[in-house]
Amino acid sequence: MKTYLRPALVLFVLLTFITGVAYPLLITGLGQALFPAQASGSLVERDGKPVGSSLIGQAFSAPKYFWSRPSATSPMPNNGSSSGGSNLGPTNTALVDAVQGRIDALQKADPDNKQLIPIDLVTASASGLDPHISIAAAQYQASRIASTRKIPVEKVNALIEQTQEVAVLGFLGEPRVNVLAINLALDAIKL
Repeated sequence: MKTYLRPALVLFVLLTFITGVAYPLLITGLGQALFPAQASGSLVERDGKPVGSSLIGQAFSAPKYFWSRPSATSPMPNNGSSSGGSNLGPTNTALVDAVQGRIDALQKADPDNKQLIPIDLVTASASGLDPHISIAAAQYQASRIASTRKIPVEKVNALIEQTQEVAVLGFLGEPRVNVLAINLALDAIKL
């Protein structure tokens, strides 16, 4: 028994060191050396202070900002440690009620807006952490933001165009706007 136990324990300690210490340190070191911004969470800074991540959505509710996609994470929206969707099917009354409530809130915030509401403003993404909205969702909100900030709607639409991210490799996904990036750009507008 002793002849089998010692090699097993040595192998256990060796593999624990390799897979539990050496490999994670190597990968972390390489990540920090080759991709420092991404390895540190893709943080976005303003005046030297982190204000968010370009990869995780944030809930904006003030009328002067673009609003993100709804989040189904719990116990709070956009909770990075609880990524996931609501798991509600299309015929579930809770989902129907939630979507109707979001439609009502958008119409209340901008009652003169008669455009069709883009679906990404009323439904959560599968992860609940989506930092982007579609161009249509950004354009839908442009008049509310222009009115609240007392700037021409053309200026808001130009900002949408300037901050637009194109499809990956030109064909994967659709053009979109990072909500944190465009809201920071809004705050930087000098009147």
